[in-house]
Amino acid sequence: MRMNTSLSLILGIGLLTACSQSGGSVSDVKPLTADKPVTTGAPEIKKINKKGGTKYAVLVNNEPITTNDIKRRANFVKLRRMKGNRTAIARKELIEEKLKMQEARRINAVVSDSQVDTAYVNFAKRNKIPLSEFNKVMSRSGVTKRGFKQFIKAQMSWQRAVGGRMRAESRGGADGNKGPKYLPAIGAGTQDVKEYTIQQIVFVVPNNKRGALLRKRRLEASQFRNRYPGCEGAQAVAVKLKDVSVIARGRVRESQLPPNWAGAISSTPVGKLTKPQDTERGVEMLAVCRERLVKEEKRSPDDIFSGGDLNKAATKVGEKYLAELRDRAVIKER
Repeated sequence: MRMNTSLSLILGIGLLTACSQSGGSVSDVKPLTADKPVTTGAPEIKKINKKGGTKYAVLVNNEPITTNDIKRRANFVKLRRMKGNRTAIARKELIEEKLKMQEARRINAVVSDSQVDTAYVNFAKRNKIPLSEFNKVMSRSGVTKRGFKQFIKAQMSWQRAVGGRMRAESRGGADGNKGPKYLPAIGAGTQDVKEYTIQQIVFVVPNNKRGALLRKRRLEASQFRNRYPGCEGAQAVAVKLKDVSVIARGRVRESQLPPNWAGAISSTPVGKLTKPQDTERGVEMLAVCRERLVKEEKRSPDDIFSGGDLNKAATKVGEKYLAELRDRAVIKER
């Protein structure tokens, strides 16, 4: 199958309007994504790859964008047939995407991995490409399945963030002045759901050493789990170990837990760690720092951006919103 047929439709961000119809709503809470990552004892990416193939290119509020990230996004720029310097376009896109995801995490607007997976599958279906072939195209193009899903997640999460800003303006700000009524009212019905405060522990395993180190890291992770001092003391212990990251994941509602972690989290007592799991990063565990019941709205608008007027309004609000984030950001390019 040739890439210059239906895949050129990728940039029609109608992609993400359709994606948003695949499952979640703007009132959903954030899934398992970092709020303010705190990492101790973990190596820099450039040290993980001793050949020097991957290095930090940009730091956005202390979060890195690597040279490989830019390379993959440049391939995506090519796939979308965008005019101009592909590397420059990719770098700009990734910086903005980083700002958007940071804000989406801050306001609990990040979509779940399952919703991203559904959107990915639906995209292939809409363009009449068998999923297996679509995966191959992503791989051959250098974009990668993971890279495209990251793009989808950022766009869908940003839609939610902008939707939240629009709702806030429609209700009026702190001064009580009423803004434009961008969105219909959300239903008043609520239900009790569990909310977890999560901490993530990662025993880092470089890809080029995975075969040699993975078994050893599993053992180290199990030993750490047996003597886990609780969420507050985890960093003090981890800093004494090699290549171990401790990341505060913030509050996560039960409905937003990734499927591969949901069962483990729900069965883990407060103050304890789940059993170690092998992931692309290495060996990971999640700690339940806190558990409580919260109220959640039962229903919300299915598609906050349906209709041309709302699209225009969302674009204006989004541009202003992003400009504010950029003005406040600390961006260091290397």
